[in-house]
This record gives sequence, structure tokens and C-alpha cells, in this order.
Amino acid sequence: MKKLLITGASGFLGWHLCQLAKQEWEIYGTYLSHPLEIPGMKMLKANLTNFQELKRIFNDVKPEAVIHTAAHSQPNFCQTNPKESHAINVIASCNIAGLCADNSIPCAFTSTDLVFDGLNAPYRETDAVCPVNLYGEQKVMAEAGMLERYPMTAVCRMPLMFGAETPTAKSFIQPFIQTLQAEKELSLFIDEFRTPVSGTTAAKGLLLALEKVNDIIHLGGKERISRYDFGKILVEVFQLPAIGLKSCRQQDVKMAAPRPADVSLDSSKAFALGYEPLSVKEELEDVCKVLIHTSPGD
Repeated sequence: MKKLLITGASGFLGWHLCQLAKQEWEIYGTYLSHPLEIPGMKMLKANLTNFQELKRIFNDVKPEAVIHTAAHSQPNFCQTNPKESHAINVIASCNIAGLCADNSIPCAFTSTDLVFDGLNAPYRETDAVCPVNLYGEQKVMAEAGMLERYPMTAVCRMPLMFGAETPTAKSFIQPFIQTLQAEKELSLFIDEFRTPVSGTTAAKGLLLALEKVNDIIHLGGKERISRYDFGKILVEVFQLPAIGLKSCRQQDVKMAAPRPADVSLDSSKAFALGYEPLSVKEELEDVCKVLIHTSPGD
């Protein structure tokens, strides 16, 4: 089997990617502060912001492809820790593209829908980027830097992602479910729109892009939906008490990082290549089935 290096294997998306990719590849996964073991895979503790360490991994593993998911991906963290987040989000990403170029191997990178300002959705790959927060700015710099160093890079703009909790990471639905189960108030935006997908679907898109894409591709879901309407479907699928679900607007919540209103992605280019997200309801039903099968006490 060919060797695939996955950075950020302990992250939410990285973990889902490892589960899926291990059917076809020999996986080497990196983590920084959340050690984990995934049966049948080799996990490497690595500080990707240290170029010598990064180079050593490439020399030791000799990967035949790389998917780079490692990042500081919380916009509020990036806004308040610009130097630390820039080191991994921009510098390490560009270095990884350079090493993939040196070895002439396929490289896929996870960017974000937050490269857009939210005023002209749905966004195609050719639309001008205009981020409103530092995280989006860093991803724009990484996209440009990676494609400059290695034009064969598949730059995958990822949407909002959700799914089952992993050993070292949660998605945004876990706290939602907990809050609603406790019948506490959960206020969700009626004026913020995304095109969400499950972690498993996103992982399938990344593997497809690694194989078929050089340049930028959007891996959004089939539906444009507000956070609040997403919450209503979550209540229905997971049979949660709806008593705490409330609507609010972006302006009602003060956050360190500004948020765009609508960064829905037009992913028709990926759909044409065979990327097949389900509806939000079907994606959540699949997640629900996984949770039932892996619930404590089994």
C-alpha cells in the first residue's frame, strides 16, 4: 500500500480522514498535543512549525501523498493569537507544499469557506476572496503561498463540519446536544448561513480531491442553511427537547473574531467529479446511527 501522510490526525477532520483512508493507504498521522492511537496506523508527535522536524518526517516516512489538515481553526483563537496561529496556518502550510513539490507527490490542503466576506454567496472557486477575520486571512495567505510553491496542490475549501465525537476532538454539535438535553437555552443565528457536511463526507471529498484536483475546489454540502434551522433538524433527528432552542442574530453575540453572514459554497465543480454530500437531515441521520452503535455501555 502507498504511504499517505495526514497532518493533524488528532483533529476532528483528521481523525475521520484516517478512518476512511486506511482502507486504501498506509497511514502516517501527525499530532502535536493530543496523543492518540489508531489501530493499524503510525502516529507521529510532530511540531510542524519546526522546519527541520517537518523535513525529517518527509525523509523518514517518504510519503507518496500528503493531506494537510493541521491548523489553528478557531477564528477567535487566531484573532487573539496572531503569531502562534500564523506559524502553523501559513508558514508550515507553505513549507509542506514546498516539500511535496520537492518530492513531486500529490498534496491536498484544507482551507475554509471563511476566505469570503459573506456578501455575495453562493461562492464559486473563481470568486474573489475577502476575509473578515484573521483566520480567513491566514488561510488566504496559505492558499496563495502553497499554490505558488506547488501549483499541483489541491486547495480544498471546507465548510462547517459536524459528526461523531472522536477520541481527541468534538464537532460543534456535541455541546448543542448537551445543552438541549439539559433543557438549557441554546441561541442560534438566524442570519448566518453555511453549507455544512459531516466529517465523513468531508473526508471523502478530500480523498477525491487528492486524486483528481490541482488548484482550488469547494467541498461544501448540498444545502444552504442557517445555524438556527440546522438546530431544528438536529432536534428532530436526535429527538431532543426543543424547549431551549432560541433564535438570535450575529449582532447579539460579541466575539473576538468578526463573522461573515453567508459563506455558502457552490460546490458544483466537486459534485461533477463525484463528490456526493447528502442533505443535512440525511447527514445527521448517519451521524445519529454511528452514535447509537458506539454509545457507552456497548
